Parts: sequence; structure tokens; C-alpha cells
Amino acid sequence: MPPRFDFTITASDGRARTGIIATRRGEIRTPAFMPVGTAATVKAMKPADVRAGGADIILGNTYHLMLRPGAERVARLGGLHAFMRWDRPILTDSGGYQVMSLSELTTRSENGVAFRSHLDGSRHLLTPERSIEIQRLLGSTITMAFDELVPTTSPREVQAAAMERSMRWAKRSHDAFFGAEAHAADNAIFGIQQGALDEGLRRASADALTDIGFDGYAIGGLAVGEGQEAMFACLDYAPAQLPTGQPRYLMGVGKPDDIVGAVERGVDMFDCVLPTRSGRTGQAFTRNGPINIRNARFAEDQAPLDPASPTAGWSKGYLHHLVKSGEMLGAMLMTEHNLWFYQQLMADLRAAISAGRLAAFASAFRAAYRGGQGE
Repeated sequence: MPPRFDFTITASDGRARTGIIATRRGEIRTPAFMPVGTAATVKAMKPADVRAGGADIILGNTYHLMLRPGAERVARLGGLHAFMRWDRPILTDSGGYQVMSLSELTTRSENGVAFRSHLDGSRHLLTPERSIEIQRLLGSTITMAFDELVPTTSPREVQAAAMERSMRWAKRSHDAFFGAEAHAADNAIFGIQQGALDEGLRRASADALTDIGFDGYAIGGLAVGEGQEAMFACLDYAPAQLPTGQPRYLMGVGKPDDIVGAVERGVDMFDCVLPTRSGRTGQAFTRNGPINIRNARFAEDQAPLDPASPTAGWSKGYLHHLVKSGEMLGAMLMTEHNLWFYQQLMADLRAAISAGRLAAFASAFRAAYRGGQGE
């Protein structure tokens, strides 16, 4: 039987590394990008096509699935894997991000977060224990600890209080996860480092999480408007504060050049809605930068977005027509291309690390990508 969870580093280049996460649901090649399936679907994509594009793992959302269709219903229908017909690993976030993004609907306390549903106004209480229970009912391969996220612009005392509470919640999440022995025997749990942009707070958070002991560690609280320069300054130290032998997951990142810079700094896992959301709104990612397919200059362009893309049989001119016309096929093809592009980038990063040429690859990638084709 495959191990419950195991991470093997197979090559390194500077601070970057490539490896394999082994789970009972299959292997995950790192660095890895996880397409986001918020509501038990990667929007505009069939699961088989997500896999064909190169994804080893996808992400589901505790908060949204808790509200609709409900974790208990998903469990009765066989769990999230069977429900959405994705038989490989699934990581579920804990709901902590929505505590911040929907803060006007929430009331926080030491016990957890009380909130009104953005769907129908119904009232709910999300605690570390309930978050872990929901993720267990969903059947998550990788469960995330429940945490409290605050803006990086918050006063330091607010950031410190949120980090300290997150560490107390991390211990409660850990205990709840391993209290459900049958689920814990087959799956894994990650802790989440907090501390905004403060190196001392990040160190205290990393030390607390390491003392508790998790299968992997996420870097939370970034990609929330602080900008790339500030994020990279934090990533210059944050990954190194976490254990070397476990995966490091940067939550909610991001743009292709964000990912390249984070991999250079020792990050192994990523997720972001950007490739799917952008695909639905007409933005395509290419090696020469993002393009807006709605632009009139593509109306008669007979070339594909990329000759290696799974959408290479359709021209930019046709995609321009579909998106301008509001045809759903346009969103489907654009999303498929974007997810392929992200997975190809991850494959290129893994190959560059293995060959010891990451610096050259990253430099060439940035030069081409930031040169851009324009919007």
C-alpha cells in the first residue's frame, strides 16, 4: 500500500527543489500548481481534461462546500473524489481566507468565527474542530489547519494577536484531525504559517507549528495586495523558517512570474484562481506575457495561442470571436489553455531544477514574459 504521506526531494538548485509527494491517492510532482475547484468543479473544465493538462492535485473549498451542497451531503454521496469524479489527491483549504474576505459577515472569537452565509443569510459557526470535520466529510487528501488571516496593513499588535490565535487553532486542528483516526490513517494535514510581513512573527509561527508537528507547511497571509516586491522580501526568509523535509505551500499564488520567483525561494506548492478566472474573462497566458483575446488585433489572427497547447487547433481569431460573442466554448478553450500553460511552466521549472539551470531558465522566462504582448 502507498504511504499515507511522504515527501522525497529528488533534486535541488540553490534554494529551489523538486520532488515527489506520495499519497494514497497518487503522486504529486513538485513544484506543483493546484487548479482551484471551489465548488467541486474546476470551472469550465472536465476532470479528465484537468488531469490531461498535467495536474496531479486540485484544491477544494471548505467554506463554499459547507454552504452548498453541504459537507454531510457530499459524504453521503461518496465524498468529494467520487462526487466530482476526480480520483487523485485533493487539498481543501480550511475556510480561513473567507474569514478575511467576507469579514463584514463575520464575528471572531477565541472559539471560532460566526458568520452569515453570503448565499442566504443563514448563520453558521466555523471552529477549528468544525473545519477539520468538514474536510474529513469531504474526504480531503490534504487537510488544512484553520487559521485567522488579517491584512498585511494591519497594526503589528493585530498581526501578532492573529498569528498567536492561529497557532492555538493549529493545535486544535491538529488534535481534531488525529482524533478521527480512520481519516488520519490515510491522509495528511498541513499547518499554516502567519505573521504578515514581519520576520519575527513568521519565525514565532514557524516554531509553534514545528513543535505541533504537521505533514506539510503552508505560507499564509500573502498575495493579499502587498505587491510582488513585498511578497518576495517575505519569501526571502519565510520558507527557510519551515522544516526542510516537508512540502512548503504558498497559498493563493499566483501570477506566472510570482510562481517562478517563489520556486527560486524554496516553495513547492501553489494554487490560484487566476488561470481559470482569466480564461473566462478573455485573458490568455503565453510565454510572451498575457494577452486580452478581445483585442481587435486578434480578430483575423490565424495562429494558435501556442502550437503545443491542447487548443492549438483553434486560432486566436476564432477564440476572439467566441469570447466577444459570449459563447461558452470560448471560456472552455481559454481556461483549458491557461491551465495547460501553468502546468507546462511547472514542468519546465522541475526540469530546470533537475538540470541545475534554474537561474538561466528563470532569467529567460522573465525576459520573455515581462516583455509582453500587451493587453
